[in-house]
Amino acid sequence: MEYTNASVKQKANIYHDGKVTSRSVVTAEGEMKTLGIMLPGLYRFSSQAAEVMEVTQGSCRVKLADEQEWVNFQAGQSFNVAANSHFDIEVDDILDYICHFA
Repeated sequence: MEYTNASVKQKANIYHDGKVTSRSVVTAEGEMKTLGIMLPGLYRFSSQAAEVMEVTQGSCRVKLADEQEWVNFQAGQSFNVAANSHFDIEVDDILDYICHFA
């Protein structure tokens, strides 16, 4: 995917002792996204706004809030996270992702 005439915030978003980082991007249409990378590990993220997390490289296991089962995702797949929620994600190898915010 390519974003034309987008602005990128210079300061990185850094989580979990630097094992997860992202950059915020605002498209010409005003859409907010983050482009990021996760190193191997198990992480929990909280979400204030609804988001779609798209896996662009690698694979992961995800357990959404109030779900009992872990679900596998790989490059080309995505999952939805409800507003005011959280999810757990386990990464075995480097994972690239894009978060699309509603």
